[in-house]
This record gives sequence, structure tokens and C-alpha cells, in this order.
Amino acid sequence: MKPPNFQDTEFIAAHIAETLRFYHPRAIDPTGGHYQFLLDDGTVYDPHTRHLVSSTRYVFIWANAWRRFGGAHHLSETKRALDFLRGAHRNPRTGGYAWLLSWRDGAVAQVLDATNHCYGLAFVLLAYAHGLRAGITDCRVWLQETWNLMERRFWEPAQELYADEAGPDWTLRPYRGQNANMHACEALIAAFEATAEQQFLDRAEQVARSITERQAALADGLIWEHYREDWSIDWDYNRNDRSNIFRPWGFQPGHLTEWAKLLVHINRHRPDDSRLRRAAFFFDTALATAWDAQHGGIAYGFAPDRSICDGDKYHWVQAESLAAAALLAEATGEDKYWNWYTRLWDYCWEHFVDHEHGAWFRILAPDNHKITNEKSPAGKVDYHNMGACYDMLEVLQRRAGNGARSGA
Repeated sequence: MKPPNFQDTEFIAAHIAETLRFYHPRAIDPTGGHYQFLLDDGTVYDPHTRHLVSSTRYVFIWANAWRRFGGAHHLSETKRALDFLRGAHRNPRTGGYAWLLSWRDGAVAQVLDATNHCYGLAFVLLAYAHGLRAGITDCRVWLQETWNLMERRFWEPAQELYADEAGPDWTLRPYRGQNANMHACEALIAAFEATAEQQFLDRAEQVARSITERQAALADGLIWEHYREDWSIDWDYNRNDRSNIFRPWGFQPGHLTEWAKLLVHINRHRPDDSRLRRAAFFFDTALATAWDAQHGGIAYGFAPDRSICDGDKYHWVQAESLAAAALLAEATGEDKYWNWYTRLWDYCWEHFVDHEHGAWFRILAPDNHKITNEKSPAGKVDYHNMGACYDMLEVLQRRAGNGARSGA
């Protein structure tokens, strides 16, 4: 199959629309919310389990589809996803959101995990920001409510970072992590763009500075994932556990490029040459260390000695790197980032895009063969690759000097 022109806005818009068609209408649960566990062919293999991350990300994908394509069904699915987030996940007594629950016969059958995760609240904040941008005005109150909750329960002023995890009674646990802060930064940027309130951008910049400067200085200028309660590095956390998708061991190339993306986004609002240099350093180091010269694609993780500790290829790592490449190409004017953009798209188009059923495969082995037929277990819902495509689309439209919609 001849690859398309990856710098064509029409191609990017059409690819988003094709990915959306994988989820609509098969992901709709008529009793509430959306199914979250789908096989490659679209079969729903678990109709009952609902994860907060998937539930919030459905708001993101439908809200952005409504803004981009304007289909009435996109707006109705945005509202369906928000209703489920408020009605099923949120605990009105504590203000928290269930991390994992069982949904049967149109009601919550059981809360399977009531842990309060800052990572989860970051995605709740992101969902309300994008719901607001889609014109759902109730989201303004819910956004402020979530900001207040994060401030009260997780913000640690002395460290200028968010704590990570609390029990159902909001008792903080000792683990600290960069991942929750990275997604909090993402959500805060979105909250600023939805409201124009400077407090959100101030906090996004503060979190970014704490992680990408102070904490990175503890790890040879890169970003380690796991920390103790005092924010000292925990080099051994999850060292022997490859099953934790939210807290993997090792340096994460995808998080380095995702931080590069976020730093460029902040830089568009508040230009700072040092921030842009840091973004380029993260991206360049990630690709220089983790790009698989033999099989293509970016490996999942590398150890402190820069050896690859997990050579599997994850969809989100490639997608976030694509977005970062496009944003850095625009911000720096350097052709090498357009070269990486094309190289990454060539790889993803050949190996990750499911040309038969739609959407992207989730994970591949180092030699790019499929190791699972689960296209979208908890958390995926193609949020990363569609989100990356929206970033690319905006860059390409600015490059072409054309902000008009591309039909799809």
C-alpha cells in the first residue's frame, strides 16, 4: 500500500474520522456510558468493567470530534460520556471518582477500586475542559470543582507538585510520580485554553518547571518516573513488574516526547528559549536512545545505563512522538523534526494502523508482530493517536495558512 501524504491536512482529518468510526456506534452502551474493552475486530469482550481513564478519555475524543466535524452524534456521545462520569464514577459524598467499577443493568453494581488517583483527576479536569470547549456550559462549574479538589487533596506547595494517590478517605499514600503531574500539566493547559484564566497556565508552568528542571536534574537531565514521599528518586520501584501500565520502570521515551510536546504548548503561550531547548533535548535523547534501527519504532523503556529494558512497541509512544515532532518542527524550524515526523508516520502506517478494522493496534513485539488481539483494553480508546492527530492538524493548518475545516 502506497503511503499517503502525511503532511496533508485532508489525510489527517480523514484518519481521525476513520478511527472514530471504529468506536461509533459499537462502543455505545445503551444502558449508560461506553464499552471500554474491544478486540481488534471491534468485538466487546468485557461489557461491564469501567475504568476512570477510559471514561474521561471518551469525553475527550467525542468533544474534539464535535468541534472538528460537527456531527450531532459526536455531541450526543460527549454528553453521554459526561453523564457517565458524573453519575457512575463520581462519589457525591467525598467528591472523589471511582478508579474502577462494575456496571450492570444501567447501574453501578460494585465499585471495584475506590482509590483516588491524581492521575485520574487530571483526566477528569481534561474532560471538563474539552467538554467546555465543545459548548457544554455545565463543564465550567465542574472544571472549577475539580481544580478545587486537586488543590485541596493533592497539591503540595513546598514541592510545587501534586501527590499521587489517596485512599477512599483521602489519606495520602507515600508514592510520588511524574506521570500524574505530566497529565495534570496537560489538563491545566487545556483548562487555560478553555477558560483563558491565567491561574491554570501559571500552575501548568509551575508543574512543568518542577518536573523538567528540578526533578530532571536528579536523573542526568532526564525524567525518572518514580519518587519517594520527599520526591527523592526511587530507582527500584516496579523494577521487576512489567504489568503496571501506569507506573512502568525505566526512563520512558514516550513520556520524554510527551513532555516535549507539553513544553512546546506552554511555549506557544509564554515563549521561553530555554524551555524550547529543553523540549528538543528530551525528544532528541528519546529518539537517539530508543529508536529501533533494525525494525523501526520507538522502544517502550530504557534503563539508567541507556540500555533498552523493554523493547515492546506501544501505540501511545509512537503517537506522542509524532505530535512532538510536528510541534518541534514548527517551533524550531529545523528540518530534522519533519524528517522524524515522516519516519514515524511511515512506521505507524505500516505497523500500527489497522487498515482492515480501523483504529490502531495497542502493542507490538520488538520485531513488530502482534502479541495481543486486544485493541482497546482499559485506558486506550485511541485517545493518544487521535489527540496527536489534532496537534498535527493544527500545526499543518498553521503551516499552510489555512484554518478552515477539512471535510471527512
